[in-house]
Amino acid sequence: MIEVVAELSRGPVFLAGEALECVVTVTNPLPPTATSASSEALAWASAQIHCQFHASESRVALPPPDSSQPDVQPDSQTVFLPHRGERGQCILSTPPKILFCDLRLDPGESKSYSYSEVLPIEGPPSFRGQSVKYVYKLTIGCQRVNSPITLLRVPLRVLVLTGLQDVRFPQDEAVAPSSPFLEEDEGGKKDSWLAELAGERLMAATSCRSLHLYNVSDGRGKVGTFGIFKSVYRLGEDVVGTLNLGEGTVACLQFSVSLQTEERVQPEYQRRRGTGGAPSVSHVTHARHQESCLHTTRTSFSLPIPLSSTPGFCTAIVSLKWRLHFEFVTSREPGLVLLPPVEQPEPATWTGPEQVPVDTFSWDLPIKVLPTSPTLASYAAPGPSTSTITI
Repeated sequence: MIEVVAELSRGPVFLAGEALECVVTVTNPLPPTATSASSEALAWASAQIHCQFHASESRVALPPPDSSQPDVQPDSQTVFLPHRGERGQCILSTPPKILFCDLRLDPGESKSYSYSEVLPIEGPPSFRGQSVKYVYKLTIGCQRVNSPITLLRVPLRVLVLTGLQDVRFPQDEAVAPSSPFLEEDEGGKKDSWLAELAGERLMAATSCRSLHLYNVSDGRGKVGTFGIFKSVYRLGEDVVGTLNLGEGTVACLQFSVSLQTEERVQPEYQRRRGTGGAPSVSHVTHARHQESCLHTTRTSFSLPIPLSSTPGFCTAIVSLKWRLHFEFVTSREPGLVLLPPVEQPEPATWTGPEQVPVDTFSWDLPIKVLPTSPTLASYAAPGPSTSTITI
């Protein structure tokens, strides 16, 4: 019996273009004093990162998959298929790297191996939606002689920052940001430079603040003015907005605002229903604020963007966009007054009307949500980044 443990030193969340580092420890758990203790051997072990794509058949119409290469692994051959047994299609994978060959461990002995690989920039982000799913995994395959391969899968979460595909690593070391107190190899310099560049771009894109005002109106007049200080956010930030109803000519009885994502299948991959062909669109609400606001002059709200959510992205099959979805309930009666007069000659009992005719309407305001620091995003799924398998 051999125990294989894979541990991600920095957590399970990474930014595309970063280097993933994993320590693989192989141990013979039997104590040396056991009567049946004996040496254990593995023929080889290999590691590879891959992205699995799965689409809902009721929403997405995909071309038939290529069946020229069946997902079959003979018991007596060392064929490493990291996506064997997985649902969907493998749309992205890194070259496999061999960790060791012909390893023999005495009872109680263990050996550790370091695996490092740069996550491809051109891939999609990790996403589990209603129509499609993109799932990243680090798969470690181990095999005894004349035995089937045993696979150890470590789930990953990959965030993608659009625009890093066009960035080239500077050849001049004086141009690249570096620390004189650290000794880094060329790969380490490139990874740190890319991470620093991504952080600078995220900070520059989300730190700009400028008040944007929008007049909210229905068919009978102005309801109020909505203000927001920026339209680009990072995961984990709060969307803060203000609503000024004092300038409105139509009484607003109640409003609600929801932070939503819109998942839309591209037209060429939409599953047609009937002759009209309804588009494959689904909405998910991540946060919501509702308030009764009659006789309210000014109010505000704050909606947190979950760290576990997916930033906006677009692929050839699906796109994900963020928005603020407003719903307003307004009175049909002009100059509605539901409170008693302030000045009365004598005390009197006053009751409001039992029924008020109302209208409802909605409004959508698009916003942009970008990734955040992978270390910060790791807090959304606390726990050890360790996977274990016994062969």
